[in-house]
Amino acid sequence: MDFFISSAWAQAAPAQQPDALTSFIPLIIIFVVFYFLLIRPQTKRAKEHRKMVSELKVGDEVVTSGGVLGKISEAGDQFLEVEIATGVTVKVQRSTVSMVMPKGTYKSA
Repeated sequence: MDFFISSAWAQAAPAQQPDALTSFIPLIIIFVVFYFLLIRPQTKRAKEHRKMVSELKVGDEVVTSGGVLGKISEAGDQFLEVEIATGVTVKVQRSTVSMVMPKGTYKSA
């Protein structure tokens, strides 16, 4: 019956502890992967969005984060007035603008 149950032998000398650097290498690798796959692209998109928002001017056709398409009729430091229909304007924050559309998109929609 020895082939089903292994024999118990005296325990060998205790194993040595791995050094601290070796135990942190997987954690460091995971952080590097997260940086290049998640953090870096996110900061790049945020930088591009800040640049786009700062360059908004009267006459630009924009889409807000809520999906409203319109043309900027007034531009202030923090807020924009967006004309969404003839005679109908909506005041929105600059940061809620998600895209600048090509000229003529507002009239064709």
